[in-house]
Amino acid sequence: MATYLGIDVGTSGTKTLLMDARARVLATATASHGLSTPKPGWSEQDPDEWWSATVQATRAVLRKAKVRGSQVSAVSFSGQMHGLVVTDGAGKVLRPSIIWNDARTAPQAAYIERRVGGRDKLIELTGNPALVSYTLTKLLWVREHEPKIYGRIRHFLLPKDYIRLKLTGEYVGDVSDMSGTLLLDPRTRDWSKPMLDAFGIDRGILPPVVESHAPTGTVTKEAAALLGIAPGTLVFGGGGDQPVGAVGNGVVAEGLISATIGTSGVVFVHSKDCRPDPEGRINTYCASVPGEYCMFGCILSTGGCFQWFRNTLGAAEAAEAKKRKCDPYELLTAQAAKAPPGCEGVFWLPYLTGERTPHADPLARAGWVGIHSRTTRNELTRAVLEGATFAMNEIVSILQQRGMPIRQIRLSGGGARSAFWRQLQADIYGTNCVTINAEEGPAYGAALLAATGAGEFQDVREACKAGIRVVRTVKPTAAGKKLYAQYYRQFRRLYPALKDEFARIAELPEA
Repeated sequence: MATYLGIDVGTSGTKTLLMDARARVLATATASHGLSTPKPGWSEQDPDEWWSATVQATRAVLRKAKVRGSQVSAVSFSGQMHGLVVTDGAGKVLRPSIIWNDARTAPQAAYIERRVGGRDKLIELTGNPALVSYTLTKLLWVREHEPKIYGRIRHFLLPKDYIRLKLTGEYVGDVSDMSGTLLLDPRTRDWSKPMLDAFGIDRGILPPVVESHAPTGTVTKEAAALLGIAPGTLVFGGGGDQPVGAVGNGVVAEGLISATIGTSGVVFVHSKDCRPDPEGRINTYCASVPGEYCMFGCILSTGGCFQWFRNTLGAAEAAEAKKRKCDPYELLTAQAAKAPPGCEGVFWLPYLTGERTPHADPLARAGWVGIHSRTTRNELTRAVLEGATFAMNEIVSILQQRGMPIRQIRLSGGGARSAFWRQLQADIYGTNCVTINAEEGPAYGAALLAATGAGEFQDVREACKAGIRVVRTVKPTAAGKKLYAQYYRQFRRLYPALKDEFARIAELPEA
């Protein structure tokens, strides 16, 4: 029996997934890795912990699936995007990886836009503005602050590509993941010479880039012995967690959008053409479908807002849930359902950790607006869910403005598990929403890419069709759609009204 291994290098852990030739998930396993915060706003990880977690999770998934290592026909990857991995000529990591949520590089981001002649020019060259999450900002930070380390750099990789290096000994990247570096031209799907020249980046340190289903080597004897799979197993390109997660959700054709609510929230759309947002509100990357593209935006705190509410104000529900042996979120959602839609004018601004899309404002703050004497806990709870979904709808609205057709929104993550939140999303987005049978996201997408590369399927779309189907459709209610359209317009007015105040709050002295 041929099986396919997907490896997803996440922030909190590495997940492995085994899939059979009919695109059915056989088993999954996860191994955690640590996070270092040497200074406020800094976020780093040890790449060798990713490798240890990969070894552990691969052995575990083989045991759970009761599959022999020799039955693994191919491997591919998904990974957290933007993280900087630099090695010497022998492949030794020179410093901990500065990962996607590290916030130290605001000066470098501003410098990048100035250096190339402004944000418009940068978007023209790379499809994206300079955000602190992007990898070039991190590389420039190392050059400025750690020149001795920078001078020893011989190879530049992203997180999942380091796992490829450990598996195969090959230095290779892919176009979807490298789209998030500010060094790739998405139209040519190759490194941008103007960007390399502008910043004095030696092309020799950059790996060749391939499409997500392309071959990138085979598993070495040393790696095979550690993981428990066969030497010579084929390894394929893979991609960034968002593009590969879209494969895992079947969002590989125009008209389909995924809306994923986890700690953060991501709205993702597939496009045949490269059409960057001239205002830089959303990201434009190469897709994991050859020659095609994707656009997406990220809300930093969606489910994270609900988690904050549970942890900070939901002690009673947590205690009650323990007695009932149920999830405290079920009790909180039941409370939210008792409040009227719109919460009688109470709004929640979901900016617990600042905001990325569309405001790109690290100083933005969260809070309720419009509390009055009739407001109860039920309204406060419901407003949190509505506010997070209003923020997601800002991305949906931008995609509509960009001319992207929307015929179906595929819901996933925690926001898709609750019937109440599913209906809330359908009403606020104002379009049909569905859930699918596949819930494994990027790890499943990576396995589908491995099977496609190995020839099990003709192309990525055929692989998705084999394994993914709609299991539930939620239609917006006429009354809910009409009401929330009005409330959404009011929600959009709140951030601009408070933007300057957020900046003033940030300047207040600490006690």
